[in-house]
Amino acid sequence: MANKYKICPLEWRYGSQEMREILSRENLVEAMKKVELALVEALVETGIAPRKALVEAQKAADRIDSRIVYEEERKIGHEVAALVELLGRHGGREASRWIHYGATSNDIIDTAWSLVLREAISTIRGKLRSIVGTLANLALEYRDTIMVGRTHGQHATPITLGFKFANYVYELARSYERICSLENRLIRAKLGGATGTLSAYGEKALEVRRIFSEKLGLEPHPISTQVAPRDSFAELAYILAILASQLDRLAVEIRELSRPEIGELWEERPGAISSSSMPQKNNPVTAERITGLARTTRTLAHGLLENIVLWHERDLSNSSTERILLPHILLVVDQILTDTQDLLDRLIISPENMKKNIEKTMYTTTAEALMNKLIEKGLARKEAYTLARHATGIAIKKKIPLWEAALSIPEIKQYLDDTDLEELLRPENYIGQVNQLISSALSYYRDIVDKCEHTK
Repeated sequence: MANKYKICPLEWRYGSQEMREILSRENLVEAMKKVELALVEALVETGIAPRKALVEAQKAADRIDSRIVYEEERKIGHEVAALVELLGRHGGREASRWIHYGATSNDIIDTAWSLVLREAISTIRGKLRSIVGTLANLALEYRDTIMVGRTHGQHATPITLGFKFANYVYELARSYERICSLENRLIRAKLGGATGTLSAYGEKALEVRRIFSEKLGLEPHPISTQVAPRDSFAELAYILAILASQLDRLAVEIRELSRPEIGELWEERPGAISSSSMPQKNNPVTAERITGLARTTRTLAHGLLENIVLWHERDLSNSSTERILLPHILLVVDQILTDTQDLLDRLIISPENMKKNIEKTMYTTTAEALMNKLIEKGLARKEAYTLARHATGIAIKKKIPLWEAALSIPEIKQYLDDTDLEELLRPENYIGQVNQLISSALSYYRDIVDKCEHTK
């Protein structure tokens, strides 16, 4: 009956099975068991506890799963205490003495979350790397494909599609860099005891903490209260919100360029129904879902910022918030990443429509080049700007190319009669240093990935 009613869409609609398993209660309990065992191992290696305590604790851990833990929690009202009680009960006398010795609940919970988040972030990084790799390939493939650059929704100057994709490579590489940098602050062991002072272990305290951390493959927080600093969870949330917003920007770009009157990019959805009433529709559903989930991500992030503010050495106000927000924000971003990769894999690109759209405004996207040439010939900027604008008006009104319109104006012709205006004002001749800029963006991304992987 418990599985019959699923209310949260993350239970069945959004998020990959891989991420659900990482964030499951089962995986969290397994992480908590690893943490408790690492502590007993550290106690044994520092001579505080006998080796038999570890042997018994390991056997007990094998007999306990999340179902049993949460059944016990319902009886006693405390998650970590339930685990400790069960480990002692299923172990033996030495295990029951030394399990959880000197620790407090958040030593176990915060360190367990580090283990879970290490897995979750690795999954996010892998998916992000795949997306940026796809965009990098598209940037190279379409580095010479001319299209309209748009500012304020209006035709601006020519760019290439590869240049557009390369901008996303650079932006997403910055998110990859932020995630890598975050891991050093977020994914750490936390061991301090009741108020963080490590008072239970005496002179061996720092050695206990060092061994405990090493057993889990983590660096310890140098200092903490009863809980690890909550700024790292807030930082994770806002880094993920930035990433979601960048992918939202890409999705909105594709949505805009998929309008029938533009038709430069669109997502292919063979066999899919876009509208229950309008058979002709091909709605950008995947891109729209990315936008909706990005809004959700930005909304969820704020709650983790609130959790930084706790009373004294800690209170419990963060706990329920984190139980809800951490899994939700990770699952939502996981879905955004999955959708973005899917969208790119199904993306249809029309260089033909890009060419038509440039021609639609009669090549006036190179009006800046005309203005600059007039300045080079000796005109003041204001006069050159006025003449170039006059030429664009004639080109649009008479539906003739900008270079023909320009030469129909005597004031322009007298300065540029010896200039091959068509050659000057062809869009492909006014794309600046796009190839070098694309190469720079791709090099930046490769350097970030290399640096990130070598610091692991």
